[in-house]
Amino acid sequence: MPYCKVQQAELFYEDLGEGTPIIMLHGFSPDHRLMSGCMEPVFENKGGFRRIYMDLPGMGQSRNYDEIKSSDDMLNAVLDFIQTTIPDQKYVLVGESYGGYLARGVIHHQKEQVLGGAFICPVIQPYAKDRTVGQHKIVKTDPAFVKSLTPLELEEFKNKSVVLDEVTWRRYREEILSGIQSADIPFLEKVQKNYGFSFEIDQTEFTKPSLFLLGKQDAVVGYQDALELQDRYPRGTFAVLDGAGHNLQIEQPQIFNALVSEWLERLTN
Repeated sequence: MPYCKVQQAELFYEDLGEGTPIIMLHGFSPDHRLMSGCMEPVFENKGGFRRIYMDLPGMGQSRNYDEIKSSDDMLNAVLDFIQTTIPDQKYVLVGESYGGYLARGVIHHQKEQVLGGAFICPVIQPYAKDRTVGQHKIVKTDPAFVKSLTPLELEEFKNKSVVLDEVTWRRYREEILSGIQSADIPFLEKVQKNYGFSFEIDQTEFTKPSLFLLGKQDAVVGYQDALELQDRYPRGTFAVLDGAGHNLQIEQPQIFNALVSEWLERLTN
């Protein structure tokens, strides 16, 4: 199993394909399967990209991360990882939720190295009290399937999803819940006390092809805060999808695949 030794951790990762490197950053508490689950289908008919899926410290199979105490430390681990795995190369970033926050931290430090960025339901305001979010609302339910879940499964699914059907449940369980169940919760709680960076991101224009995928029913980070970044990302597509919450990538997979594919085309043109 491949591990990358960085200053404050040993990070597990999967390395697939050849070509332009894409660093994939998952959210807070799942693991790299969240990213490989939604991104690999896009690459079934698209070559030319080396996909690098990492487990952030405290999540998945990463280890020896006890010295990390903040998002600044998390970001430093990611920057170390990038320099170690693809030294002095230009690369692309994809980040989901907290990974989207870290990705914009990377851009802050290495804007000239980054060829483009995609942000899936990204954290814009690190602290919940500062976010513009609506109430959680389920928009689609398969009643027959929902009856097949245990009360505990249903409660978990209903609290985190806005589309309740078999396909979404299966992907939620395999790509998201599986990682959450192995997360180091005490460690993550420690990091959450210093969840915001000690510096301001999104302060200058990022002029490379970008994509912001936002869920209209995302009650975790919302979508409105991201729309305020449009001037900072002049080559950004900002898509707000109805019928999508914080797990947009599994709730609207066809639109997700189409928009990510179009973004990849813009990167190579």
